[in-house]
Amino acid sequence: MFEVRLHGRGGQGVVTAAELLSIAAFLEGRHAQAFPSFGSERTGAPVVSFCRIDDKSIRLREPILEPDAVIVQDPTLLGAVQVFQGLKPRGYALINSKKSLADLGIETALGGLPDGHVQVVPATELAVHHVGRPLPNAALLGAFAAITGLLRFASVEAAIRQKFKGPVGEANVAAAQAAFDATQPAPEDAPC
Repeated sequence: MFEVRLHGRGGQGVVTAAELLSIAAFLEGRHAQAFPSFGSERTGAPVVSFCRIDDKSIRLREPILEPDAVIVQDPTLLGAVQVFQGLKPRGYALINSKKSLADLGIETALGGLPDGHVQVVPATELAVHHVGRPLPNAALLGAFAAITGLLRFASVEAAIRQKFKGPVGEANVAAAQAAFDATQPAPEDAPC
């Protein structure tokens, strides 16, 4: 089983991102589960959502405490929430920012992860460019497909088009494609 924890703020599409990951997995014939965890339900409040992907039925229902991957949609959470807590030693960390790991002050915290398992992607800038709004979720899913190899980009693209119709869907696919193209795959395949 591959478990993903997504951190962001209300209004950034954190819950939708987990849902899209699960749809992409379903499209590949896998089992998946996506669910959120809310604190105060308001725009800007920290939000966590979860996604599990496996080749067999998933019976777990609790929050993910030891994720295989962490996606951070809002870099302001890095100093406010323990977003990397429980991340597995061979896990993946994907951070939405145009700053480097050193500039973000997290290089040491993630230094034990394998080469290529930690990447920073300017997902908000890509979203503004392609979608016209600062919603980094689709772009980060493209980057997730690239860094982990867990899902094919075509599945992420189909999930986005299934959820968002017309020009909005096409714009989000363009943001996801740009992030996918800008993200280096990790040296080995994802363990799922």
